[in-house]
Amino acid sequence: MASPGPSADASATRNPLTLLTVDELRQRTSVKWRMYPPDVLPLWVAEMDVPLAPPVADALRRAVDLGDTGYAYGTAYAEALGDFAARRWGWHDFRVERTTLVPDVMMGVVEVLRLVTDPGDAVVLCSPVYPPFYAFVAHADRQVIEAPLGPDRRMDPAALDEAFRRARSHGRRPAFLLCNPHNPTGVVHRRDELETVAELADRHGVRVISDEIHAPLVLPGTHFTPYLTVAGAENAFALTSASKAWNLAGLKAALAVAGPRAVADLRRMPEEVSHGPSHLGVVAHTAAFRAGGPWLDLLLDGLDGNRTLLATLLAKHLPSVAHRRPEGTYLAWLDCTALGIATEQPDEPGVVSDVAGPARMFLDRARVALSSGHVFGTGGAGFVRLNFATSPAVLTEAVTRMGQAVEAHRSAPLPRSPG
Repeated sequence: MASPGPSADASATRNPLTLLTVDELRQRTSVKWRMYPPDVLPLWVAEMDVPLAPPVADALRRAVDLGDTGYAYGTAYAEALGDFAARRWGWHDFRVERTTLVPDVMMGVVEVLRLVTDPGDAVVLCSPVYPPFYAFVAHADRQVIEAPLGPDRRMDPAALDEAFRRARSHGRRPAFLLCNPHNPTGVVHRRDELETVAELADRHGVRVISDEIHAPLVLPGTHFTPYLTVAGAENAFALTSASKAWNLAGLKAALAVAGPRAVADLRRMPEEVSHGPSHLGVVAHTAAFRAGGPWLDLLLDGLDGNRTLLATLLAKHLPSVAHRRPEGTYLAWLDCTALGIATEQPDEPGVVSDVAGPARMFLDRARVALSSGHVFGTGGAGFVRLNFATSPAVLTEAVTRMGQAVEAHRSAPLPRSPG
C-alpha cells in the first residue's frame, strides 16, 4: 500500500528534501521519474524531490473543491510577486501594471523576442547555458551568437562586448537573453556585473530579456539582484515564475515584467498569449509567492546542506572532478574533463545523443542520470549538470555510485563507436 505522504505539520517544520522516500517518488508520472528504468537515480531534469508546499496544496485543494477550474483572471499573481520581490530582494518599485501573464517563462521569452526583434535578428547567449535557449531562439527564427563565460564561469565583459557588436551588425534589432541566476553554473550575478551588461547593451542598442526563474533559489551567502532594478535596464524585460522554487513545472503560469521604457512594447503583446496559462497554475504560483516563504526557507536550508554534502562527496569519491560551489539554483556544474571521456559516444555511428561523454558513462555504469554538458553550448563538453534537490541519502548513493563507475571505467573503458 502506498504511503499517505507527509503530513502538513511535518511539511511545515522539516527539510522538504527529506520527506519522501524513493518508493514514493517512483509513483510520480513526470519525466524525471519515468524517463529512465527504475534502477536509475535521476539527478538530471529540474524537478525537485519534495512534496508540495502546504500553502500551495491548500490553494489547489480549495480550487478543486469549489470547481474553480475556469479561465485565469485578475492581477493576484503579479501582486503576490511584487510583495515577494519587495520582501526578498528590496524591489520596491515593482509595478503590477508593467506585467502580463504568459504561459511559462520560455514561451514568454519567445513572445518578448517577437516584440523587440525581427526574424533573422541575433540573440546573444552566455554559453554554456540552459539548452532550451538555443531551441526556442531557433524556433522563433532568430540567430544565436554566443558570448562564452570566462574561466571563472562568470560573464566576460569583453566577450559580451564583441558578441553585442556582432549581433548589431547581424541584424536591425538584436537582443541578449540573460540567465539570472545562471543555469547551469549556479552563478548569481552581482549588481556591478549587471550594470556592465546594461551599459554594454545601451552602447550597442541591444535589448535585454532576463530569465529569472531561479531567482528565489539564491543560497545563503549571496543576494539576488533583479535585472530591472539596475540603472540602465529601463528598456529591458524580466520573466519569472514560482516554477523552480516551489516545484510547479506542471502547473503552467508565468509573468513577463517590463522596465518603465519597455511598457509600450509589452502592451503590444497579443491578448491571446495570456490565454495560455492554466488557471490552477495561476492559483498555485500566487499561493507560492504569497504564503510559501517559510517553506522556501526550509528548502533553502536543505539545499545549502546538500551543497556542502556534495562538495564532501565529490572530494571523497570523485577527486578528479572539478566543482565550484554554486551560489544559487539547485544545480551543480561538474567538470569531468580530467576523466578523459570523449563526448562523441554515439548510440549509432555518426549520431551524438543528448546523453554523451561523461553523462553517458555515469548512466551506463553508475545508473545515475545527469544532464550532459555538451547540449549547453560552447564550453559544455566534458561537463555534467547534477540536480542536488534530492534527499541527502539519494545524493550520497548517487555520488558513491559515480565514483565506483569511474574506477570501473579506468579498469575497462567503454568501447567507442567508430563513427
